[in-house]
Amino acid sequence: MEPCLEHEVADGIATVVIRHPAKRNAMTPGMWRALPPLLARLAADPAVRALVLTGHGDSFCAGADIGSLGTTYDAHEETTGLALPAEEALAAFPKPTLAAVRGSCVGGGCQLAAACDLRFAEEGARFGITPAKLGIVYFPGSTRRLVELVGPATAKFLLFSGELIDTERALRTGLVDEVLPVGGLDKRVAEFTRTLASRSRLTQAAAKEFAAGPAGPDRVAYWQEQARLSEEAAEGVAAFLEGRPARFGWTPPTGEPARSDGDPAAAGET
Repeated sequence: MEPCLEHEVADGIATVVIRHPAKRNAMTPGMWRALPPLLARLAADPAVRALVLTGHGDSFCAGADIGSLGTTYDAHEETTGLALPAEEALAAFPKPTLAAVRGSCVGGGCQLAAACDLRFAEEGARFGITPAKLGIVYFPGSTRRLVELVGPATAKFLLFSGELIDTERALRTGLVDEVLPVGGLDKRVAEFTRTLASRSRLTQAAAKEFAAGPAGPDRVAYWQEQARLSEEAAEGVAAFLEGRPARFGWTPPTGEPARSDGDPAAAGET
C-alpha cells in the first residue's frame, strides 16, 4: 500500500492513522500536504467530537521521509515548508485532539504529537526532536509550543542534542500526559475519548481557545454570550441533581467556528 493518511469516524471520534510501515510511518510530501485539508473536513463534520492521531502498527511517526526529498537545501525547504502548515492545522483543530503514541515519535512525528492537546504513550515509545541532526532551523512557533510543554531546559536538551528520550522522562517533563503498559493504549484511548465525547463542547471549545493565548474582550464576551444562550450549565446542574448523564447540546454557530489560535504569530513566522 502507498504511504497515506487513513481516517474513520466512529461514535463521535475521528481517528487519523499515519501509514507508511516501510519507514516507521515517516511522512512523505504528499502526506504532509494531505493533512491540513483532511483536518478541515473533520473539523467541519458535526459528528466529530474529538480527534485521535496515531500511527499504523508499532510506530507513531519517524518524522519526514528524507529519502523522498531532494538535495540538502531542498530537504530543508520542503521539510519545514510542509511540516509547519500540517502542524498548525492540527494545533488549530477546534475540538480536542489526542496523540496515541507507540514506538518512534521522532522529528516531524514529535512535532505533530506536540501540536495535539494531549499525548498518551505506550511503554517503550521513544521521543526526539532532531533538526540539529539535519541542519534544519526549527520554526519559532514549533519551538514555543515545545517550550510550553516541557519547559525551556528540556526543550533545549531535545533541540540541541537531537537525542531520544524514553516514556519515563517524557512523562516527567510533561511531553506526554499518560504512559500505558504494552497492550493497554487502545483501551485507555477509547475510554478517554468516550469521556471527551460526553462532555460539553461549549466548555471544551472555550477552554481550548483560552489555553492557546490571551483572549481579548470581544472573545470573552462571545463565549459568555454562548454560555448564556446555550443553557449548558442548566443542563449540567440538572443532570447532576437527577443523577443522570448530561445531554449537552451546544454546537458552534454557523459561520462562527470555535478558534484555538490565540497567538496569531504562531501560525506563520518564518
